[in-house]
Amino acid sequence: MTARRGLCQTLYSDQGSNLKASSKYLTEVQNFLRNNENITDGCAQRQISWKFNVPSAPHMGGLWEAGIKAAKYHLVRCVGDKPLTFEELNTVICKVEAILNSRPLCPLPASDSASEFNVLTAGHFLIGKSLTAVPEYNVEEVPITRLSRWQYLQRTSRLFWRRWSKEYLNTLQQRAKWFTSKGNLNVGDLVLIKTDNAPPCNWPLGRIEELHPGPDGIVRCVTLRTQKNRLQRPVHKLSSLPYVN
Repeated sequence: MTARRGLCQTLYSDQGSNLKASSKYLTEVQNFLRNNENITDGCAQRQISWKFNVPSAPHMGGLWEAGIKAAKYHLVRCVGDKPLTFEELNTVICKVEAILNSRPLCPLPASDSASEFNVLTAGHFLIGKSLTAVPEYNVEEVPITRLSRWQYLQRTSRLFWRRWSKEYLNTLQQRAKWFTSKGNLNVGDLVLIKTDNAPPCNWPLGRIEELHPGPDGIVRCVTLRTQKNRLQRPVHKLSSLPYVN
């Protein structure tokens, strides 16, 4: 990890109980990591903090465990029973990693009209900018028997993108009438636009210019300005950024 990402200040991990043959071995590993002077001194010199979860409690990992759970859920269903080599699986996982780290978190301060659609992503913390994907042909409709191995990997990663992004946007789309009373969308809000054929790592964004409320005062349609044009969309096709406030 440090070879790819560099040294970090805080490490969060579970106890890996599913990888241990017995609770005795788990205890030995835990005690070794926490009590070995070389590891402790090395971490202290680099100001690295290693925090462990309670064994057999993955929910204690919070957001990062939830992200792993969602990624594993869709990845298993996208790969199916087709065996992959180590290099093929590693390629797919790297593509999945880029997809997860490309999701917009919140708007970035805009200095001009060209930067008003800039958003902060997890990729900014890794490489200093948004993660993007190389344009590829859509091979989802091509029969699997006609695909090369590389095309099959493209199909798998694109299928993961379509399934995972749909679930993620649906989570952001939870409406006030389903749960608690919240305000309508506001003019100037930067929102995600739900589309059916967006390529991987591409998140269409729009800024709200006009609201169109119904007779009950609830906004059900808005006018948006994108980087290319102006358009109208129903609010069920829009999602607020997760950390807009």
